[in-house]
Amino acid sequence: MDSTPTQPREKLEGYEFYRKVLGSPKYIVAPMVDQSELAFRTLTRRYGAELVYTPMINAKMFSDPTHKYYREQYFDIASGEEGAFTLPSTASKSAAVSSNTSPPVCKDTDCPLVAASTSTATSICKDTDRPLIVQFCANSPEHLLAAAKLVEAHCDAVDINLGCPQDIARRGHYGAFLMDDWDLIYKMINTLHKNLSVPITAKFRVYPDIERTVAYAQMLERAGAQILTCHGRTREQRGQNTGLASYAHIRAVKQAVRVPVFANGNVLFSGDVARLLGETGADAVMSAEGILYNPALFNGLASLPSPVPSSPSIDPVISIQEGAGSTPRSPSPQDEPQPLLLETTNPLLAPLALEYLAIVRSQRTRTSPSAVKGHLFKILRPALVREAYWDLRERLGRVKAVAPKRLKEGEGEEQQWDWVDEYVRICEEAKARLELDARTATRDGEIPLRSLITTDTATGLDVLPHWLAQPYFRPLKAVVEKHKAKKSAVKKGEEAGADPAAESEQAVKRPLVAEALVQGEAETKKARLDDDVRVQVEGVSMSVAT
Repeated sequence: MDSTPTQPREKLEGYEFYRKVLGSPKYIVAPMVDQSELAFRTLTRRYGAELVYTPMINAKMFSDPTHKYYREQYFDIASGEEGAFTLPSTASKSAAVSSNTSPPVCKDTDCPLVAASTSTATSICKDTDRPLIVQFCANSPEHLLAAAKLVEAHCDAVDINLGCPQDIARRGHYGAFLMDDWDLIYKMINTLHKNLSVPITAKFRVYPDIERTVAYAQMLERAGAQILTCHGRTREQRGQNTGLASYAHIRAVKQAVRVPVFANGNVLFSGDVARLLGETGADAVMSAEGILYNPALFNGLASLPSPVPSSPSIDPVISIQEGAGSTPRSPSPQDEPQPLLLETTNPLLAPLALEYLAIVRSQRTRTSPSAVKGHLFKILRPALVREAYWDLRERLGRVKAVAPKRLKEGEGEEQQWDWVDEYVRICEEAKARLELDARTATRDGEIPLRSLITTDTATGLDVLPHWLAQPYFRPLKAVVEKHKAKKSAVKKGEEAGADPAAESEQAVKRPLVAEALVQGEAETKKARLDDDVRVQVEGVSMSVAT
C-alpha cells in the first residue's frame, strides 16, 4: 500500500479518498454474511489484505435500538475493537503464525522485533481493523442513513449492497433486486453522500447488456458513490449457475467512470489477481469465496510489480450469455509467472485454522459460533474430503458451540471457550496428520511441492496437495444432476430387491464426503436464515451472500 491509513479530518472523494485515506489498496476482502467478521478480517490482513469490508448488515434492524443483540452481533461498537486502529496482541498469535511456512512480514519500522531481526517479527505485532468499510443492505434512505450514522465514526466509508442475488433479497427488496428501481438507489446513495462525514460506496452486479451496465454505473457515480465495486456477474448467476464473471463488463465500467473501480469475480488463485487487474484496468481486486477457502490468497502479492492494463483478449473476456452456462473456468496458476513460493500464497491449512481460533479467543468482540464453524470447514476442506479425515469432519460437526457473551472487566470467562478449545484440539490433530502426509508425499522435502499438483478433470484447474490452503470448485450443475440421477436409480433398485453393489460400483452406502460438506454448509446457512427471519422487520431480512 502507498501509505498508512489515517483518520480522515475532512471528507475526501474519489481518488483522493482512495489514496489518502485508504492507502491505495489493491487486495480487498469482500463483505460476506457471517464470514467477514472481525476475527476473519484480522486473519486476512495478516496475510496481505489491504482493505476489508464488514459482513452485510440490515440497515433497518441495525438502526432500531430495540435490536441490541443484532447490533452487537454484526458491528459491536461497545467492544471498542471493530474499526479500531490498533487491536490488542497476544503471545498465542506468535505461536500460531510461526507454525506456518511463510508468515507475513511486519511492516512496522518501529517494531522492536524488527529492530532485533527476530524470526517472530511478523505483522501480528500491531493488528488493526483499518481501513474498513461497513456494508449495509436497505430499501429506505431513512433507515440507511440512520444506520450509517451509528458507524460513521468507526469506519472509513459506508457501502450499499446492490449485489446480493439470493431469493431472500428478492423477498426483502434489496441487493441486486434494487436494480429495477434506479430512482430509489439514487436517492439512497445521494442521501448518504450529502449527510455522512465519510464517503458512500456501492457494490453491484451487472446487466447482460454492457451498455446498460455502464449507464447503471454512471448513475451510481452521479448519485455520489466514491468507489464502485463491479461484480462481473448478473443476479441470475448464482449457485450452480454461477459461471464466469465478465471481464468485458468490468473493463467497460472502469473506462466509463471517474471514481476508483474494484473488480470482483473469477479469483481463485493468486495468479488470477494480476490477470484480472490487467484485463480490466481496475484499481483493485476484491475476493469473496476464494479468500474464504484460502485466507492467505493475497499473501506476498504487494511485493510484486503492479500489472499493466492490457488490451482485451478473447479468452478471459467472457460474455454473460456464455458465462452463465459455461464451466466455471478461472485462470490457473500456470497461466501467469509465479515468482512467489507456493507456500506463501497457499500455506499450510491447519496452522491457518489454529491462528484464526487464536484470534477468536483473544478478542473482546465475540465471534458467532456459526462463523467459526463455517471458516473451519472451508479452510480445512481439502483434508476433510479425504477418507482418512472423515472422523475429524464428524467431530467438527458435533462440537456444541455456545454463543459467547462480552463480559465485564474481571469476570471469569474460561468456561465460554470450551467449544473453541475443542476446535483447537481437532485442528491440532489435523495438523499432526497433515504434517505426516506432507513428509511422506515429499519424502521429507526431496520431492518439490509443485510436482505434486494435479488437475481437476471437470474444470481444468489445479488441485494442490491436501495439506495446503486452496480454493473450492463448486460442483457443475450437470455433474450434480448426474449424481442425483444415479442415486435415484440405486434407491429404486434397492426398493425392487436388487443388489446395490451389482447395480453400480458407485453405489456406496456412505454419502460422498464432498456432498456431505456442501450439505453441511447449506444447513448452516439455512440455520442463519431461520434466525434472521425470526427477527426480520417489515419484510427486510438478511441474505447468505453478497
